[in-house]
Amino acid sequence: MLIFLDLETTGLEVSDKICSIALIDESKALYELINEGKKIPSEASSIHHITNEMIKDKSAFKVSKAFKYLQEHNNEEHTLVAHNIQFDLSMLKEAGFIWKGDIIDTLRVTKHIIAECELFNLQFLRYELRLYKDEVLLAEKYGIKDAIVAHNALGDAFVCFLLFMYLKEIVTEVEMKELSFKHVLLEKFGFGKYKGRYIQEICLNDSSYAMWLLNAAEIDEDIRYSINYYLQG
Repeated sequence: MLIFLDLETTGLEVSDKICSIALIDESKALYELINEGKKIPSEASSIHHITNEMIKDKSAFKVSKAFKYLQEHNNEEHTLVAHNIQFDLSMLKEAGFIWKGDIIDTLRVTKHIIAECELFNLQFLRYELRLYKDEVLLAEKYGIKDAIVAHNALGDAFVCFLLFMYLKEIVTEVEMKELSFKHVLLEKFGFGKYKGRYIQEICLNDSSYAMWLLNAAEIDEDIRYSINYYLQG
């Protein structure tokens, strides 16, 4: 069975924690606010709109319905699907849960098979691939009355679901699992002062910048792989 996952967190540092989680399977959707004892800074609230008042009386992850659900399905018969799944897995591990089943990373799969996309974040793909056209029907199926909004765990899990269905028209589920572990050789930078420029060109003409990026702890692993590839010629 496929389980679609999305998390919102108190931030992106190693010390940050989960503050909301959404899970969608073939028949139901689950959404919970989580309180791991970490204060949500205003910067994070401005993105996902979860405040400290909202999680004040919520439970910790290990006593949540989501934790119980994941524990019950934590085996090789189930596949966890998420966009940039390594981040989600690291946050789950930090909260005391290690996933043992298969995984599909829709971010990496998209990079492999729709390489011409300008950006690969969920909201860009939502509109670029016109995934929004199927949102209403999917929400009705799961009894969701609220609008699907960005940076809401449930909303993003739904978009991930729709993206998966789009990708499935191009590659098989088995192929997606394989691509989820295969590094992507990127052609262009999607950020920074060289946004839109060819990585190979920058590695040749400004290798100091490329080396600086390699030393950045938060760098995307496919960017790291691509820089190393082009630096080695």
